[in-house]
Amino acid sequence: MCVIPDKKTQIVIVGGGAAGLELARKLGARYGRKRHDIILIDRNRTHIWKPLLHEVATGSLDASLDEVGYRSHCHRWGYRYLYGTLQSIDRGAQRVHIAPVFDPKGREVVRAHSVRYDYLVLAYGSVTNDFGTPGVADNCLFLDSRAQADGFRDQLLDHCLRVSRAMSADPASDARVRIAIVGGGATGVELAAELYNAADALGYYGLEVFDRKRLDVTLLEAGPRILPALPDRLADAAREELEVLGVKVRAGVAVTASTPEGMETKDGGFVAADLQVWAAGVKAAPIRDGLDGLELSRAGQVIVRPTLQSLADDRVFAMGDCASYTPEEAERPIPPRAQAAHQMADTVFANLGRLMAGRSLQGFAYKDHGSLVSLSRYSTVGSLMGKLVGGRMAVEGRLARFVYMSLYRMHLLAVHGWVRGPALIVVSHINRIVRPRLKLH
Repeated sequence: MCVIPDKKTQIVIVGGGAAGLELARKLGARYGRKRHDIILIDRNRTHIWKPLLHEVATGSLDASLDEVGYRSHCHRWGYRYLYGTLQSIDRGAQRVHIAPVFDPKGREVVRAHSVRYDYLVLAYGSVTNDFGTPGVADNCLFLDSRAQADGFRDQLLDHCLRVSRAMSADPASDARVRIAIVGGGATGVELAAELYNAADALGYYGLEVFDRKRLDVTLLEAGPRILPALPDRLADAAREELEVLGVKVRAGVAVTASTPEGMETKDGGFVAADLQVWAAGVKAAPIRDGLDGLELSRAGQVIVRPTLQSLADDRVFAMGDCASYTPEEAERPIPPRAQAAHQMADTVFANLGRLMAGRSLQGFAYKDHGSLVSLSRYSTVGSLMGKLVGGRMAVEGRLARFVYMSLYRMHLLAVHGWVRGPALIVVSHINRIVRPRLKLH
């Protein structure tokens, strides 16, 4: 008599960002391959921590040294990786449909296919929200992915070379690299500061006549001030630091359109720019054929219960930037931050185990550890939440920089574990000393 083995419990995770990759590692390490099949699906081949993309964009960070290859990582941690983009889900059949993959010449590499799931975790992240502003999609650069960050760096270096050549030909030339950044949140502020760090370093790499004086950076924020997540004093300190560097900070200025030559503002003004970056607001990454009736927020996020399960389906979880969860006593959903994604991954990991064991699930309790903003090597400002200090503590300078770097170290430990993680932290310190200050290729 032939005995047919039971099918493995299949857990599919869509999205290999901070939340998805951490969850895949934990599930793989906990359950392995014997009775479970943990599958991670992502449209990229490698993972880079999203808060680092502004450093990749300016060349301050070589993503090739800091990225995580999904194929090697899954081999080490006991899960499977599939290269592709989510096209839709079929909750009745419990399947996810993956769009075909094409190479740069339009040839099909992987045909459209579907994957069965017993439990589905949506963690496909977010993209920048242009709010339908005319011209933004055509004329602005975004920093949502490694490819976009690399594209920005290439264009930035081209413009710096153009200015350097113009100055070599005519020392009296007033050639400049004009950059307009829309959005005074952490991404916009950090990018503005990092640009000056890159300009300072370019003189070491062949552009001897180029310096920060040739940068013309304008930071536009529609709200009354930059960094609304920070207390007024720290936001003001960050603004002063940016202005010392040379950034023109313009708060209370809304952009109404983008043209190939620059930004049009609501007050009738115009900001000329060679490079335009849109970093104002986020929304869930769009899924081409929808999510089969899952309830979504205005920003396209999957609305979840305290257990992080979708409202319509107990077997479908959502976490990270693509999830919308509003605590019972809160007025707004939890903001899309790396720390929220990290905490959600812990809760989903625990609840998947409880659900498979037939036990009651636990609710997600978000702990706000504060906000930190790095102004490159010049300064770091932020606020921390701590019971030892009775609430919110403002931090600046070296302490804030240490805590900021600790956030990335925590991510490395969550992704690589307590053996490989510390080794990679040491290697990253060595790389910062021995590798070039800028990635120029």
